[in-house]
Amino acid sequence: MPQYFIIDFDSTFTQVEALDELARISLKDHPDREKIYKQIEDLTNAAMEGRLSFTESLARRVKLLQANRAHLDLLVKHLRKKVSASFSRNRNFFKEHRDEVLIVSGGFKEFITPVVTKYFIKTENIYANTFVFDERGNIIGYDPENPLSQEGGKVKLLRELNLPGELFGIGDGHSDFQLKEFGLIKKFFAFTENIERKTIVEKADYVTPNFDEFLYINKFSRAISYPKNRIKCLVVGDVADEAVIQLGKEGYNIRIRPKIEDKYLQEAGILFCDEDTQPTEQQLEKAGRLKVIGCFGKANRNICDFACEKGIIIFDDIKHNPRNSDFIPKRVMDFMNEGKTHTSVNFPDLQPPRVNNAHRLIHIHKNVPGILAKINAIFARHEINIVGEFLVTNPRIGYVITDVNAGYDPQVLTELKGIEHTIKFRLLY
Repeated sequence: MPQYFIIDFDSTFTQVEALDELARISLKDHPDREKIYKQIEDLTNAAMEGRLSFTESLARRVKLLQANRAHLDLLVKHLRKKVSASFSRNRNFFKEHRDEVLIVSGGFKEFITPVVTKYFIKTENIYANTFVFDERGNIIGYDPENPLSQEGGKVKLLRELNLPGELFGIGDGHSDFQLKEFGLIKKFFAFTENIERKTIVEKADYVTPNFDEFLYINKFSRAISYPKNRIKCLVVGDVADEAVIQLGKEGYNIRIRPKIEDKYLQEAGILFCDEDTQPTEQQLEKAGRLKVIGCFGKANRNICDFACEKGIIIFDDIKHNPRNSDFIPKRVMDFMNEGKTHTSVNFPDLQPPRVNNAHRLIHIHKNVPGILAKINAIFARHEINIVGEFLVTNPRIGYVITDVNAGYDPQVLTELKGIEHTIKFRLLY
């Protein structure tokens, strides 16, 4: 059965509302610009939350813009930098599903098309409004015959298209939910990476804080193996606020506690702590999901050795410089995103380059002979091409990163995990 993906543009495919951004460009020299910005923003939110008809909201916003073609050129350049991070990193999904992805928006083709076509989305699969210009290139209105300019426009359009098969809707607003309300899509995913509208979230089949989560739930190929919002980060002790904010921006699930409690540590994939609140060996023994510790201060060397044997990497900041709040989170994120171990206090040093169009697998094992040969034997048996491989060791562990061509049987992962002396195995992306 065919599948189609109906994706909103404003605050979904992009981080912003395009008409709001256009106003900031076209009205930057207007003496009442802040007042007009606020009016446009309020009209946008009222329509998105279902408190004002979309038709009235659109008409009033366009009238306030005072924009022209030159302003639209500037807007497109701006929007290309504002594509939502999780959409941007999953570019390959759009390439693989170019026939099934539809952009359906109450926005305008003049700025949507040049942004989304960079992601392999077909021009004929972009449904949006169009501006009307005067002879000088000033925006004087829009096509009122376009169903997307009207109340319930997305519903009208989907009825006209009459697409066969299973339809998924992804968006942040009331007009996106209406597709489910009128039975035109199978599931509605409230997209909250950029904005969370309570009235929409309450009605959704699923709340997806990023596109990775949508792909994970529906078992589609994706840029990262496991959505970051599902990885819990436990924060205890004197940890810089800015460091926690950075992890939050990356999408991790943050938990802040006054001290380490076993039940929270056992659920955590990341631990941020200070020098005085480090975990004990007994606590680490039970922390089966823990991958990395960022210590704001000097890490206990006995704990470092024990953690290494458990496949848990530790980064510390001996100088504990409060002005350098980027140091620990950057190291932690480089490890989580790329497998880099540089400046770790207990893992061998490895800084592999990213390999495009490949899957990255991490294998941590006891430092005994023959493990790399066993890893490669599994790949050979399944006829998987290795495009890059790195092995480093210290007296306790071996650390292997293997980049392989896309496409393999899940049995491969099971066999890699089952190699004798394996400590931890992880599919990175």
